[in-house]
Amino acid sequence: MMISLPDANGVFSDYRMGGKTVPVATLSQRSARVVFSAAHVVADPFTDNDPLGPASVDWDATMAFRRYLADMGLGIAEAMDTAQRGMGLDWPGALELIRRTRQELPAALVFNGCGTDHLDPGATRSLDDVRRAYFEQVETIQALGGRLILMASRALAAVASRPDDYMSVYRDVLGRCDNPVILHWLGDMFDPALAGYWGTDSFEQAMETVLAIIAENESKVDGIKISLLDKDKEIRMRRRLPAGVKMYTGDDFNYPELIAGDEHGFSHALLGIFDPLAPAAAHAVARLGEGDVKAFRDALDPTVPLARLIFRAPAQHYKTGVVFLAWLNGFQDHFVMLGGAQAKRPLPYFVEAFKLADGCGLLRDPEMAADRMQRLLAVYGA
Repeated sequence: MMISLPDANGVFSDYRMGGKTVPVATLSQRSARVVFSAAHVVADPFTDNDPLGPASVDWDATMAFRRYLADMGLGIAEAMDTAQRGMGLDWPGALELIRRTRQELPAALVFNGCGTDHLDPGATRSLDDVRRAYFEQVETIQALGGRLILMASRALAAVASRPDDYMSVYRDVLGRCDNPVILHWLGDMFDPALAGYWGTDSFEQAMETVLAIIAENESKVDGIKISLLDKDKEIRMRRRLPAGVKMYTGDDFNYPELIAGDEHGFSHALLGIFDPLAPAAAHAVARLGEGDVKAFRDALDPTVPLARLIFRAPAQHYKTGVVFLAWLNGFQDHFVMLGGAQAKRPLPYFVEAFKLADGCGLLRDPEMAADRMQRLLAVYGA
């Protein structure tokens, strides 16, 4: 199949689509790795809400996508930054999302983002303000029977002045958690408001603080996800985790190598890129479970250029590429996002994402994807 696509200078040329698709696979509960997809939400395109007002979500399409992930045996990291948490999806919207997913998929592996995003960082005056905000979300999510991912807090970053402040807050918050949680270390490339998190700009010093928090509260920690886009930092920290604490890679640039692991260990996965790459992730990890590391790498390595494009700087706008591919693949009938975030990337980005997704076999219905790509070009006047 041929489609005419523009380059970065607006010059069109024919592109021949490959037409291949990733083989179908389903992970079992005894999968070689725990694999979470941080799932996006589908906006309601017909809302009359202002883009900066309350989020309007198409709940039917949003839940259908989660059923699709669960049917492949993938875990769901719910109400995280991929769902535009704190960047279009507020706490009331996140809570409704958590409630619906819990109701829709009671048997699925789901952990839920728990933070302080209902607290205005500019109005936060003390560590106790942050504690109370965390406590509110912990207790509310647990009342629904939900497991927790303790998200990094912009409010804590605004008022904490030293590592001991983080130690104290996390100690108290973990003390309120009924079950082991996943900690989340999100780098400032994803959220500039988190610069200096853990009380320092030094990775080594920050790592020591986080390891101390884990050591002090080991029974309360299932694992930690770090999203720093630096494989060497993740590996250094992974080798120092207690035996019962998992490393979940959040590295959307180097995930094949980190999940495959080395002679000292491996990372599990909690990735935003495993939203559009879900079929490839399920197929690859299924082959890894059969002991076929080469087939695992053969399935995931070709997806890395697409992931690096989607997560290119400014990395916080990666959600635009995720939702674009969801639209191409028919998981939603439109390319509209909360807060108008579909406008956060330029046309050449979408053209390249289309080509790379096609090359990886990630377009479920190539003919439909080509039709939708042509409709997007028409919006741009092509």
